[in-house]
Amino acid sequence: MLWTGLLMLILVVGCSSDESSSEESGGSSSDGSGEGGVSGELELQYFVGGYGDSWWKEVIADFQEEYPDVSVVEHAGPNINDEMRSRWVSGDPPDVVYIDGAGSSETQMVEDGQLMNLTDWVEEIEVDGDPLMDSFLVEPATYDGDIYSLPLVFDTWGTWYNKKMFEEKGYEVPTDFDSFMSTMGEIQEGEDIAPFVTTGQHPYYFLRGVLYPAFGAAGGDELLSDVITGAEGAWTSEPVLEVMKKVEEMQKAGYIDDGFGALNHTQSQMDFLLGDNAFIPVGFWLPNEMKNDVPEDFSFGFIPSPMQNEGEAFSIVPDLRPLAIAEGAENPEAAKAFVEFVFSREYAKLFSEHTGAIMNLNGVDLAKSEGVPDYLIEANKMINDPEQVQLNNKPHPMSADLEEPISNSLVSLMLGNITAEEFTEEAEKAAAEYRNSN
Repeated sequence: MLWTGLLMLILVVGCSSDESSSEESGGSSSDGSGEGGVSGELELQYFVGGYGDSWWKEVIADFQEEYPDVSVVEHAGPNINDEMRSRWVSGDPPDVVYIDGAGSSETQMVEDGQLMNLTDWVEEIEVDGDPLMDSFLVEPATYDGDIYSLPLVFDTWGTWYNKKMFEEKGYEVPTDFDSFMSTMGEIQEGEDIAPFVTTGQHPYYFLRGVLYPAFGAAGGDELLSDVITGAEGAWTSEPVLEVMKKVEEMQKAGYIDDGFGALNHTQSQMDFLLGDNAFIPVGFWLPNEMKNDVPEDFSFGFIPSPMQNEGEAFSIVPDLRPLAIAEGAENPEAAKAFVEFVFSREYAKLFSEHTGAIMNLNGVDLAKSEGVPDYLIEANKMINDPEQVQLNNKPHPMSADLEEPISNSLVSLMLGNITAEEFTEEAEKAAAEYRNSN
């Protein structure tokens, strides 16, 4: 099955997503003129996080060698989405954008008419002789049947745990919500810590890392789609209320670190690595992003977020990081040439070498990769067991116009300032306002 093949790739890699760097580079090479007469300046915006930027640098250098008449201007860094916002708002966007990191929203950009419709063009692209559309591990997001971005990176969220602590103290790795609560109670008592931490400055970590799989487990793709699109009645439905009552239960038990609201993502991850907490919801990029800060004796453990009821399968929700072309691109031909250039199995291999993550392409042979982390081997065994894990797909990312108010209410719930019922009512109101504005 596709999912089994996908996770066999994850077996020999790791993942990432959120950190730093910024730079410009123009350049040329020898060997004739650019293919197809492509020339001029190409502006490229990419977020630099846990994946780093070394892969981008190599690809861009190769592209400029292939297209010597194109001068690439890079806009990159951990805050690039905020830094470039005025360009997008004023109608002067870069040509190509990699959509990732805080401050970015693919769905919002589509709704605002900022991205080029790629539906027809993508059918022309091939990867090593195969149609690109047949080469994706997970297909592009669609908006009323149209494609505006191409998924470059495959990732998934889950819950990481302090494996060394678990092994030394004999704590049970959760298999469902009841065992999750039981283990957190034992850790709270045995370690005198709040067992669970996340970032309050970026509440979407909890939304995507805990609630999405919880909704997938509770109501499958249909419920997941309804909450993401803000369908009428979704956020006040019984399955959603049941999930939110679980979050409320975690908060009332004191299992959520009461200081989470002030933490950014790296601060919360550092607290986890230092043993101040035992669980944290993050994507597969965590070990790579924090590699310079991991204590020598620390050991990572990973499970799909255990929010499902006893006897039910875990849920995994793929999380894709796409590449898109601006609707207002000044050099659309160079933009298309770059996007097509990037999607190759050669660069997919290089991506894994540079980042410990995987590109969203099938047929990439990573079997000879060395140094596969133990947590990936263990996660692979679990995820490839259909009796333990089910795959749930979202239609597209949630719009920032809906995600922001829901995230604010989520923080209030996790701080104990509102009840689960009040949260669902606030979320339903936000969804109604979102529907009315679109």
